[in-house]
Amino acid sequence: MPVPEIRVHRVTKYDPADRDERGHYTGPLDCWSDEGPVEAAYLETVAAFARAAGIDRLTVRDPGLSGPVHFGLGPLLDGHGLSGLFPEPAAFHDGAEVDLATAVELVRVMLRESGAWCRLEADERFFVHVGYDLYMYIGTTGPYEPGMRRAQELGLFPEPLAESPYAPAPDGSTPKPPADGAFWERVRRAVAAGEVQLLEEEFAGGAARWHHLTPDTVDAVRAGLAARSLLALWPDTLSADQDAVLGGLDPENDHRILREHADGRLSTCWIDPEDPQDIAVELASTRRVAAVSHEPGPLLVAVLPDADGVVRVRGTT
Repeated sequence: MPVPEIRVHRVTKYDPADRDERGHYTGPLDCWSDEGPVEAAYLETVAAFARAAGIDRLTVRDPGLSGPVHFGLGPLLDGHGLSGLFPEPAAFHDGAEVDLATAVELVRVMLRESGAWCRLEADERFFVHVGYDLYMYIGTTGPYEPGMRRAQELGLFPEPLAESPYAPAPDGSTPKPPADGAFWERVRRAVAAGEVQLLEEEFAGGAARWHHLTPDTVDAVRAGLAARSLLALWPDTLSADQDAVLGGLDPENDHRILREHADGRLSTCWIDPEDPQDIAVELASTRRVAAVSHEPGPLLVAVLPDADGVVRVRGTT
């Protein structure tokens, strides 16, 4: 059965009459969210398009969180704006299903450019993409006229497009292997042999948790991993000699540092080797540190598949 055609609309507050011959907006409006009636109009438009298409749940795809450099116009919020929407940061992962109300709140977070981003999709029937400068793209195979009318009533401008510029590009990279039964047997052997002791669990772009591994904890750690996480297995290079670790860093670049806190927790930060104050703040109360580098990189890498064994994460380069 053929998939119905998906119709895409760009929805903005910018009047098309104020665009130049290249389509660039030249009017008087700024590109900030007013966090008021205009923002509310965007959110109601999303809900109107979804209701018309019969969509009440959406899936988080390709999630990302701001790293050490934040390019959003709005301030980076605690919890990347996700506090109250998910029980913990790792619940914001690829494949997480949310109801329409939560999806609308995620659109609010993205409009404010406050730290979190994702594509919101409902199979191949519906999507919402949020770009920079309050550009929003909605695609639907269902009726789109009610959403268009509601957007216009609210003072917004829905414009038909051939496709969203934020549509996922075909990934030409070699996919990572699945973290299947054979992978975990390999992990157990590597841990027992002392080859790897640390597991990095990247549950969203720019966001990861770290775990200590021992022969007795592999199964428990595995059971608590976020769905569709990218997994990297590392040897334990943590050192109590902080000066020796920092002394081996290239002073021309910032570096990702793995910290073991006094309570045994692991976390990462970025430091500037030539900024003593930054180092003092970031590495306070740590008992061991290590520089994390992609050269030589982790010893084992894999992606958690879905329950049917299929890896559905996109862009696992």
